[in-house]
Amino acid sequence: MDLFNLNNMEERLTALKKAVYPFSERAYIHDKKGSFPVENIQELKDIGYTALTVPKDYGGKEISLLELVKSQEIIGKADGSTALSIGWHMGIVKNIGEQKSWPEELYEYFCNEALHRGALLNNTATEPATGSPTRGGKPETTAVFSSDQWKINGRKTFTTMAPVLDYFVVSATIPKEDKVANFLIPRESEGLTIKETWDSIAMRGTGSDDLVLENVRIPKHYLVSYLTPGDKPAAGWLLHIPACYLGIAKAAQEYAIQFATEYSPNSIKGTISDLPNVRQKIGEIELLAQKSSHFLYSVAKKWDESSNEKRQEMKPELGAVKYSVVNDAITMVDLAMRIAGAKSLSSQNPLQRYYRDVRAGLHNPPMDDMTIMLLASESINRAGTSS
Repeated sequence: MDLFNLNNMEERLTALKKAVYPFSERAYIHDKKGSFPVENIQELKDIGYTALTVPKDYGGKEISLLELVKSQEIIGKADGSTALSIGWHMGIVKNIGEQKSWPEELYEYFCNEALHRGALLNNTATEPATGSPTRGGKPETTAVFSSDQWKINGRKTFTTMAPVLDYFVVSATIPKEDKVANFLIPRESEGLTIKETWDSIAMRGTGSDDLVLENVRIPKHYLVSYLTPGDKPAAGWLLHIPACYLGIAKAAQEYAIQFATEYSPNSIKGTISDLPNVRQKIGEIELLAQKSSHFLYSVAKKWDESSNEKRQEMKPELGAVKYSVVNDAITMVDLAMRIAGAKSLSSQNPLQRYYRDVRAGLHNPPMDDMTIMLLASESINRAGTSS
């Protein structure tokens, strides 16, 4: 199967559903062992998924944001860890192409790597002392220019997909310039090591280990962009995050309905799906699923149809989608567990994995408190303008 040979979004989404079916069967094993699903990522490469966001100018499909979030939801339903992992690569490649934020020659080089070698990348911005990069902390990782090269030193945490990444986009402070920039660092660079530190109870299969850089030297032109800490433009690509968690919640919904329509204790006639209290919960889950889907898809579609200028006005709306979808996904999983009862707490039951995984969304950007403050500011400013 090659998604590049399929002509439209619906054909690709249908094919993707079939391709990721084995992911759900492997999810239990990887969660149990805390292992990274290398085979899942390889299969996504093999069907051409990982190159779909490469721009058409460089030979890719340049899929829409709407298709990306629907695709990520499908993968998330099969395995949340795989979806969140590959979502970073997919979204970053798309964002660089839209923003044209890298030197063209270097971005073209990476796109060729992605198309012909299946190369993967991810941003590495988080550090122990800075916390979430969205809060504006200045990196303690440093970049010093000498002898026509950059020398990078530092340590990054939460390097998702670390076991299989080919390139790392590392944020570092340039002390002499008092500036912060992103640098592209190939995996094979001397002085680059991965420390296997990932021991989270949620999203155990994301391989979000530490990246250690000790006198790593890269060419001058591998400085890809300058950054202003805390000043984040509107980023439609980050909708891959709520898409992943909505997929997890829909997996929980599917399990709960199957359980309810099959479970028949001898205290009742029929199955528990006939009981009013169970039907109430099923209906509440469906309401949240419909609301989240409409919100996510409509904002993604709006992004696709907007100019770059209009997109920058969507920052509060994009944050609202993430806040709403992730928190509703948590509620959906909780309701599903209430339907299944104590069986949902068994280590063999997928609901307990969904419960742990879906809560990880609270700690992905943007953070809930920042979104609410941004929405408050927008609301107050709008009221002031109209008065």
